[in-house]
Amino acid sequence: MARLPYADIERSDIAPLVERITQERGSVLHLYQMLLHSPAVAEGWLNFLTAIRQRCALSADLRELVIMRVAALNGAAYEADQHAPLALAAGVTEKQLEDLGTWTLSDQFTGQQRAVLQLTDEMTTAIQVSPDLIATVGAFLSHKEIVELVVTIAAYNMVSRFLEALSIHSDDSR
Repeated sequence: MARLPYADIERSDIAPLVERITQERGSVLHLYQMLLHSPAVAEGWLNFLTAIRQRCALSADLRELVIMRVAALNGAAYEADQHAPLALAAGVTEKQLEDLGTWTLSDQFTGQQRAVLQLTDEMTTAIQVSPDLIATVGAFLSHKEIVELVVTIAAYNMVSRFLEALSIHSDDSR
């Protein structure tokens, strides 16, 4: 159960934002129900994450693989619940999702995916990233894609930290 009650999404002052969230996300998920306690933050969050998910050159499979790894590293079950179907739709395989916890031992990942996963691990657990790792990732991605990758990893660490701090879960009742 969430540590705060979810915001009342029937409030008239947030109706346009609730409508936009519904249009862009299909529904007002628990994440947004919590964010709507601060409409300005909810709107900024929506703009930022929509840019990452829908307006970047980084491939959807790499983006979703990174999000799923961040969720695993941070123990963010809600994040994983929401993104597993998106990862599969983007081309990440069931076996890759199964092996994500031990990806370094798995033969299911390409060299590009391994470099991206290593960057995800370093950014999430050590914060500091070695220049050699950026060079390795650069063998597979453009400068634009590297920036988008790093922002994606950082953003979804933010998402999981928000979710876990307030104990937001998929099975919460409204």
